[in-house]
Amino acid sequence: MMRFLLLFSRQGKTAPAEMVHSPMSEREKKKIIREMTSMVLSRQPRSCNFLHWKDLKIIYKRYASLYFCLAIENQENELLALEVIHRYVELLDKYFGNVCELDIIFNFEKAYFILDEFLMGGEVQETSKQTVNRCIEASDMLQEDDNSDWYEVELFG
Repeated sequence: MMRFLLLFSRQGKTAPAEMVHSPMSEREKKKIIREMTSMVLSRQPRSCNFLHWKDLKIIYKRYASLYFCLAIENQENELLALEVIHRYVELLDKYFGNVCELDIIFNFEKAYFILDEFLMGGEVQETSKQTVNRCIEASDMLQEDDNSDWYEVELFG
């Protein structure tokens, strides 16, 4: 089971952080974010992408200027966790078209939505990229329909 997924830049700035399955206080979240960013950023570039931290395994992967950091329980498969990170990046890339840090920062609600379509309760909910992309497109179409109806009411109401 996945405990949390963090996104942060090479400078240590966190993108919206998703805490999966672990109810914790804001203070605890900030402490975890601080520890994860310092641990990962202090590692050598050619080091292994797996770390042990407390009772969890930390798996991270760097894509361009962003680090995706996933915490899993000790009995979970590290390579599967790397695949989960990669699949999430592929989904973001498909939606935003060559995703960058600014896409995630300015559209964090969409990044959360994509993550929620892919993961639920710390487990992979849907393995098919096409199915997740269809759900995202359907949600966008629904949102566009709602926004256009609101616009018409404002103009002609």
